[in-house]
Amino acid sequence: MNGINDLFQQIVSQITILEIVIKGVLIGIVASAPMGPVGVLCIQRTLNKGRIYGLVTGTGAALSDILYALLTGYGLSFLYDLINSPTMLFWMQVIGAAIMFVFGVHTFRTNPMQNTRNVSRNKSNILHNGITGFFITLSNPTIIFLFMALFTPFNFVLPEQSLFMQCVGYLAIFGGAMLWWLFITYVVDKIRARFDVRGIWIINRVIGATVMLGSLVGAILIVTGVWSFH
Repeated sequence: MNGINDLFQQIVSQITILEIVIKGVLIGIVASAPMGPVGVLCIQRTLNKGRIYGLVTGTGAALSDILYALLTGYGLSFLYDLINSPTMLFWMQVIGAAIMFVFGVHTFRTNPMQNTRNVSRNKSNILHNGITGFFITLSNPTIIFLFMALFTPFNFVLPEQSLFMQCVGYLAIFGGAMLWWLFITYVVDKIRARFDVRGIWIINRVIGATVMLGSLVGAILIVTGVWSFH
């Protein structure tokens, strides 16, 4: 009997870890996908210098995102008792979905080419590319509000979890961000001959529309009680 109980606990633990990983990866992708200044810079460097330079730029941005994710997570953990109230959690999830919808509208309407920079074709120190990606992202503290909007619907606040589980969650966010940068630099590198300003504009609109649709679906599921993100 003890052996069966141990096996059951292991299965539950694995499911919990998988759930945290999936949530973290999704948060990392959504936080990284919009074509802000660092996104455009990553694409420009991929086109002008090569994929590795664009990827290192994205890595710097992902490291900065983790700092803001940690600030958001541990800030919300102080409000955990409040968030753990079913009524309060419901309204915070609805508000989070609304914020994500507004964010999607803003992304859809934003002209990413306003964020273009003069990028030299000279292959400078690769570390410099990562550092600039890090500080460009770090210079935008409004990312905290994006993480708040993402953490609340996903109930991604882990004060009751072990340090190991918290590390898994935040590493999953970093992994999700890196998956996005791997994907976007791969696509841009493969179609570099046909990629132009319109390509960046289309990517931004697709991302904005996807975020709007996802937030609307999430809000409907939350309001109807079909999906509570617990």
